[in-house]
Amino acid sequence: MSVNNVEKDLENLTLTVVAHFDAPVEKVWQLWSDPRKLERWWGPPTYPATVQAHDMTPGGMVRYFMTGPDGQVSRGWWRIHSVEPHKYLEFVDGFAQEDGTPVAGAPTTRVQVRLREREGGTRMEVRSIYASREHMEQIVRLGAVEIFVQSIGQMDALLVA
Repeated sequence: MSVNNVEKDLENLTLTVVAHFDAPVEKVWQLWSDPRKLERWWGPPTYPATVQAHDMTPGGMVRYFMTGPDGQVSRGWWRIHSVEPHKYLEFVDGFAQEDGTPVAGAPTTRVQVRLREREGGTRMEVRSIYASREHMEQIVRLGAVEIFVQSIGQMDALLVA
């Protein structure tokens, strides 16, 4: 697995995951920028994602849903804040209603993705920033850290294909 480090910082309300890949930055970037590739790793292996909208420009929205093994559907959205192709992506992530609109009052998470060349491949850092300690603790209790590590782990197979 490519995940090298996971750091939970309750004081600064951040969760940072660092992964190293034996693939060029451009190929790792495609896993975020191509909706069909994003579907193949965003979410745990037992809850595959379906991307319904994918506008990776500042102010744009990404809308998706994940379907569990029992048919249960969980919906989400991203609002893109800033993009520098092959280097940086920042978005707000939240839960969505059935029509894809944000769930009013539900907590959101700011996500920063940084890609850098490293010897023989790419270093990817994904930092999640929470609005409150309660929200971060809830996410950790629900197993989101392990789930996100599993999700990123699915990138390896896509990068060798």
